[in-house]
Amino acid sequence: MNKYPHLFEPLTLGRTQFRNRIFAAPVGLEHYPADNMFPGDDFIAYFERKAEGGAATVSIGSIMADNDRGAVGATIRLDDPHALAPHFRLTSCINRHGAVADAELQHCGPNAYYSHYALGNEIYGATDGVNGLGMEVKAMPEDIILQTIEKYGDAAQTAKHCGYGMVTIAAGHGWLLNQFLSNKNNRNDQWGGSLENRVRFVNAIADNIKKKCGRGFPINLRISVTECSPEGYDEEYAKEFVKLLDGKWDMINASVGAHENPDVFTTTHPSMFLEDGVNVKYAAAIKSVLKETKVAAVGALAEPEFLEEIIASGQADVVMMARELFADPDMPFKAQTGHEKEIRKCIRCFECFSCQFTKLSNICAINPEIGFEREVKYADPTPKYKKKVLVAGGGPGGMMAALTAADRGHEVTLVEKTGRLGGALLCEQNVPFKQNLMHYLDQQAQLCADNESIDLRLNTEATPELVKDINPDVVICAIGAKQIVPKIPGIDGKNVMSVEYAYMHPDEVGDNPIILGGGLSGIECALFFNGMGKKAKIMEMSNALNFSGNIIHSMAVNVELKKYNVEIITSTKAVEITDKGVLGEFVGDSASPAPECKTITDGVLQSVITRGTNDEEVEMGARKLYEADTVIYALGTRPLREDAQKLNGIAPLFFQLGDCLDSRNVYTANSTAYTIARDLGRY
Repeated sequence: MNKYPHLFEPLTLGRTQFRNRIFAAPVGLEHYPADNMFPGDDFIAYFERKAEGGAATVSIGSIMADNDRGAVGATIRLDDPHALAPHFRLTSCINRHGAVADAELQHCGPNAYYSHYALGNEIYGATDGVNGLGMEVKAMPEDIILQTIEKYGDAAQTAKHCGYGMVTIAAGHGWLLNQFLSNKNNRNDQWGGSLENRVRFVNAIADNIKKKCGRGFPINLRISVTECSPEGYDEEYAKEFVKLLDGKWDMINASVGAHENPDVFTTTHPSMFLEDGVNVKYAAAIKSVLKETKVAAVGALAEPEFLEEIIASGQADVVMMARELFADPDMPFKAQTGHEKEIRKCIRCFECFSCQFTKLSNICAINPEIGFEREVKYADPTPKYKKKVLVAGGGPGGMMAALTAADRGHEVTLVEKTGRLGGALLCEQNVPFKQNLMHYLDQQAQLCADNESIDLRLNTEATPELVKDINPDVVICAIGAKQIVPKIPGIDGKNVMSVEYAYMHPDEVGDNPIILGGGLSGIECALFFNGMGKKAKIMEMSNALNFSGNIIHSMAVNVELKKYNVEIITSTKAVEITDKGVLGEFVGDSASPAPECKTITDGVLQSVITRGTNDEEVEMGARKLYEADTVIYALGTRPLREDAQKLNGIAPLFFQLGDCLDSRNVYTANSTAYTIARDLGRY
């Protein structure tokens, strides 16, 4: 019997039946199309993988309804006749798995930078204003509004012709249609001013699509229920305007936030600092005033029990997921078939978002298949030679290597020197915003314990003697790293501890700790203790905090730093530790920010120097005692390369991965472990 009857109950929108209530939210992958911005093979394989996993819809995001006036960048094309065949192949690959292909149609309005700078076209907003690049943008004239309505209808008609079974219209997050819906739309014509006029544009688009595609063709409207800012509208305003949308749209997707506001980006896409389903309440708010139109909730959703409760309680009719279906595209089928314990829950680390922005690539920290779907799809299902594999170290990389090798039919021994799998990250088990990470580690550990092809040996150190005794064909070494202990006078004091020890023994940390090291480890440690009511501060020798290249997570961290008013001391070297605190020496220069001066770039806190209450310059070499009752060092780790090399040369094949090779994150460790183990048996 299905444990989640409401979640897996079919849903009818328009005349289309959807197999369950789990919809894959729109995701734009502008970096994967082939020539001329058509869907390429990698692009298609990525979206097909979601359909294989059981989602009811798979939505292709950021397709411009009007490339001439609405494109923020070079995005996937639907308005070129030559694109019909690639789009048809894309939808066929989705639909043949029983999912419904959905096209999200977008118009960026005043932020259509590509349309202006690359194509030389005039761009418009709902009202006169200034866009994110400081460019003055005029209010869209009525004749252009009417043209745009037709553009949406034409795009939807083309999408239907190509095999899309639904279209989603983006009307949230500060884009063009969101601006027309906004309480700041003070136009004095029929397209603004009153609430009825503000919704006119959006409803005219619905009418045009239904006219061109038929009344039974389902349409979904994606809105921001709140703009999450004092100057924007709130849910009470949204509850009023959605009443005027009721019955015009088959479904409304209740998102939040505004794209151009970095402070709320990680609320729109909830960070690890927010609870699961943090935005579900907004879906419930608008559903309470709608009579005909269905409602979809989105944001930090993963647990089947929670999803079932959302649907069963009437808070929403549909649950949408984006990052969770990166972490585990098979989540729907796993939940439906009783394998929910195997679901990989998104840890909300933003590795996916950050890599999209910085490397124009698609990855997931805990699912190495993402970005390589086509390669995995056509992978040889069985290795040519079965190997006897010894995996040394039970952290994320070691567990991934063991599970992958076992799944490929190899005989695996996994040894871990402690009594628990999970590695160094287990020290964060009491950190509230790392609970999804802990769930993932526990889940991987249980899978290793349950796998009959894995001989799991806890409390066992991987020594050369053990390797010789097991006599494997392959050794995969993932034994990790050790904390760097700085050579500072007083480092052996009773009030000094490592970040790992501090996490594991929070009761031994005083009310006013200072953390040496402004990397993510130190930053998150400060947030953890400040969340407990302490007043932790951070000392960093460079002139800025280091977010390890994860620019989106840094946005979330920045919000938390400001929330707790964390004192951050940059350009300062710790030269001595006493029972009073840390003696810091300023190592910047006269051009560095003065005391209390905050430097914020692109909405991200870069540096804060807090050495006093006045604005005098701080000279090179100046010293000050920063009072603290506890000193925590978080200065990174040193790879256990020498220990790893002791295991080399015993078995025919030796691989080294994770922190014992170099400082790695979860994504890098998992990706490498997965690929190494997957390749075994070819030789």
